[in-house]
Amino acid sequence: MRAPTQKLWTYFVDEAGDSVFYNAKGDLIVGEEGCSKVLIIGYIRTIDPEPIRAALEAVKKQVGEDKYLAAIPSVAKSLKYFHAKDDCAEVRHMVYKAIQPLKFHSEFIVARKEQNRFEKSHLGKENIFYNDLVTQPFVTRTHVSQASKIYFAVRGNKLRQAPLSDAIQTAKLTFERQYETKVNSIVDVYPQTMTGEPCLQVADYMLWALQRAYTHGEMRYYNYIQNKVSFIWDIYDSKLPRKANRYHKKNPFDIKKFSPL
Repeated sequence: MRAPTQKLWTYFVDEAGDSVFYNAKGDLIVGEEGCSKVLIIGYIRTIDPEPIRAALEAVKKQVGEDKYLAAIPSVAKSLKYFHAKDDCAEVRHMVYKAIQPLKFHSEFIVARKEQNRFEKSHLGKENIFYNDLVTQPFVTRTHVSQASKIYFAVRGNKLRQAPLSDAIQTAKLTFERQYETKVNSIVDVYPQTMTGEPCLQVADYMLWALQRAYTHGEMRYYNYIQNKVSFIWDIYDSKLPRKANRYHKKNPFDIKKFSPL
């Protein structure tokens, strides 16, 4: 294993979709209104978050000064924080244009919500399903820098610091077991809101672009920011040949490649 090559990486983690499989009666509702077919966990990582924060603040200022946008109801929320699903098309375009030249990398784990796998691999527990997926992106990441700061998006009262800290610790232990080596890197986990941490808004926009590809067959958003994407693992697309469900520079992501949901 190589020694850490960077003193500090900062990660901003968010999700698209949900971990719900059943309603209160125990009926399977995956794919029904309000219940997603996939859960995507993703992050952006950067050495220096400040330019990202400054870029979004500049967009917010532009939006606030644009008289054309003033009459659009959703703009009031956009001025608090950007959220790709809720922002109007004009604001969304401005945010994506600001994101495109910024210096960061992003990686994603895509999990198809398959009932049999959910019951067998995740014991039919939504929290286990979620935490297992959060663990995956960090198995090969926590050792690459001397320290890592990991910010997770929280919404409302959904505080997840303890389970997320456990998931990161599990990732470290998994790496140590697989490679028979000790990881000495310092990892700190922070729950944060979208309003409190602008970089999480960028993670949200990156996730939304990928989610649109899966759920709507729409590649135009992803194509615009694909240079920011380092890795996508469609972890349960078992119909593809071995490792073909891992997308990277040598195997670019495209909706024509993955199995239909």
